[in-house]
Amino acid sequence: MSPDAEGPLHVAMLCPYDLSSPGGVQGQALGLASSLRRAGHRVTLVAPDRSEPSGTWRGDLLVAGHPVGLRANGSVAPVALSPQAARRAAEAAAEADVVHLHEPFAPVLGYGCLVRGRTPMVGTFHRAGGGGLYRALSPLARWAAGRLGVRCCVSEAARATLAQAIGHLEVEVLFNGVEAERFAAAEPWPAEGPTVLFVGRHEPRKGLAVLLEAVEQLDPAPTVWIAGRGPETPTLQARYPAGPRRAWLGVVDDEQLARRLAGADVLCAPSLGGESFGVVLLEAMAAGTAVVASDLEGYRAAAAGHARLVPAGDPAALAVALAGALAEVGTPAGQARRSAASAHAQGWSMDHLAERYVGHYRRLVAARPRPGAEVA
Repeated sequence: MSPDAEGPLHVAMLCPYDLSSPGGVQGQALGLASSLRRAGHRVTLVAPDRSEPSGTWRGDLLVAGHPVGLRANGSVAPVALSPQAARRAAEAAAEADVVHLHEPFAPVLGYGCLVRGRTPMVGTFHRAGGGGLYRALSPLARWAAGRLGVRCCVSEAARATLAQAIGHLEVEVLFNGVEAERFAAAEPWPAEGPTVLFVGRHEPRKGLAVLLEAVEQLDPAPTVWIAGRGPETPTLQARYPAGPRRAWLGVVDDEQLARRLAGADVLCAPSLGGESFGVVLLEAMAAGTAVVASDLEGYRAAAAGHARLVPAGDPAALAVALAGALAEVGTPAGQARRSAASAHAQGWSMDHLAERYVGHYRRLVAARPRPGAEVA
């Protein structure tokens, strides 16, 4: 039965990536689900999760498939590849009023919905750069995109990548949401002296090696907190061992991340490419922390002039920017810059994003033929 025009909706939200692994798409799916629930809607979240057997229900989460690592876009995507995972996801989605597919072309969770689903579907595309696979699968991708009632991208960079596959089909550019209030209210993690934070998977495209080389050029050197883990961790730890000014934190939970962001003087995002947006930049701004990042399209769009941006892969330029940001700590100019950045971050709230999607959900549900309706 279709809900009334203003009543609560049942949304099936599909995330193709392992929820027990940190990642931008996972964070968006979880955050959006939380905002929708706070607004009174029911959300069934469907995703792979290596911490539970496939087919397990954990509250409103259906674990669909066991994730395996699949190389894509300079990273390793933890996705489910079994047909049973797609079938479970499609069955769960059939019970909802509307289906929200994150990264619809990622294998394989949403494929069952795309092939045989009858429930109205919204697709959000996050990927930017590395569109070779998109181009190769263009006819199939165009068909799949045509099955979506609404197509959204998180940034212009993501839209440009998607356009390589689907051509001129209509796409709306929205944004990635930020739980700004949570980061603004976080208790700062204690720090001794000037501190720079890195958050991300330790793989070449995230640029951690560039940051560590840049910090070596600073005198005096700041403390560096390094959150995350990845294939580069052992090599970089051997080259830059832990010490009084360097802490390898491993993967941190949401609470510690918020506190580290609030406690650091600078968040550094030295990625080399492949970034469709800059959620962590906005999270840092919300926490009152200065941002230094690579000058990438996705980061530029998110920062909107509130971060120091430098050429990607340039340790010398990064060192200069870090020194400038650290020198501003505690000064009136630095405080004014951080206050403006914090106000900017508030405009990207997850609740505001949820409202935008609910408008799309209601429009699709209202247009869906009612069961048993006669066609004149």
